[in-house]
Amino acid sequence: MLNVQLSEDQEFLRQTVADFAREVVAPVAAEHDEKKTFPYAIVKGMADMGLFGLPFPEEYGGMGGDYFTLCLAIEELARVDQSVAITLEAAASLGAMPIYRFGTEAQRQEWLPSLAAGESLAAFGLTESGGGTDAAALRTSARLDDGTWIINGSKEFITNSGTSLTRLVTVAAVTQTPAGDREINTILVPTATPGFNVEPAYSKVGWHASDTHPLSFHDVRVPEENLLGERGRGYANFLRILDEGRIAIAALAVGAAQGCVDESILYAKQRYAFGSPIAKHQAIAFKIARMEARTHVARTAYYHAAAKMLSGAPFKREAAIAKLVGSEAAMDNARDATQIYGGYGFVNETSVARQYRDSKILEIGEGTSEVQLMLIARDLGL
Repeated sequence: MLNVQLSEDQEFLRQTVADFAREVVAPVAAEHDEKKTFPYAIVKGMADMGLFGLPFPEEYGGMGGDYFTLCLAIEELARVDQSVAITLEAAASLGAMPIYRFGTEAQRQEWLPSLAAGESLAAFGLTESGGGTDAAALRTSARLDDGTWIINGSKEFITNSGTSLTRLVTVAAVTQTPAGDREINTILVPTATPGFNVEPAYSKVGWHASDTHPLSFHDVRVPEENLLGERGRGYANFLRILDEGRIAIAALAVGAAQGCVDESILYAKQRYAFGSPIAKHQAIAFKIARMEARTHVARTAYYHAAAKMLSGAPFKREAAIAKLVGSEAAMDNARDATQIYGGYGFVNETSVARQYRDSKILEIGEGTSEVQLMLIARDLGL
């Protein structure tokens, strides 16, 4: 049975991160957005709080929490700055989690302590220019030559891939079985490896303070033991990581949606029109009420998906639902908040303008809304 009441420890963490978001992240969010700068000081603060290690055991330098705890932190950060929230989500869920889930003990011992401490960042190299939604259509290749993987190809839209803290990228690549058949594997590639190139950052609509780059690989050579997980299981393994990641993105979307509610309430109480605060006008009050309803439903959806995942039950459909309704709530709430703000909502210095620009990617990244609908329909037997 779903329990939506947070434990005392969970509520303490949520409030601690909320305070950090309000007091540390929010005051500099607009500046980082305008200058398109990666928030290293914020990342250091999150590292000092142990946020990057939330879902990992203490034996690997983590905090001994779980995936839901990570989602709570991501939600609170996204209320004030999606760029900071996605930095944490991508680092823990996409960067470090594959190593924890599928790595050998040696790989865990080598990489997880620094990743959990936030001293270094890892990225997840999956998406390619010709294979976004169609993840099986990868073209980046890896061949095994006398105990060495030789990797060639490129990746697109890789988060946390070009910072000064980035030390590792998990690269999904097409390989051949001993019999010559096509298979997909994931390989750990340290960023200092010769032939690994970080291309210039994108000029994005939103998430300006989030680090996002294309990557290219030219005869990149890493040891055979850098294979992550059982050979031939790369495709299945990264699908599992994406299912989990959709819950975290749903949490981020809920935070963004809630942030729009928060800002709309404050503005509607302060902005006067026709002699009274606009909050007193039913058109505005009802719009905010609908925003709150969307947020509540989306939060319940990701809580449910996380509960199923942590119980060990199948959760693919619930994760898809959470990601779908969460991203739509974020985008719809950002649109409504901008309307409530009127002309000021079209000015970049307002937080709702930033939420409006940032939220669109939530309907695209880690599986488009169309992919979520496909997954839900397939699970229904359609």
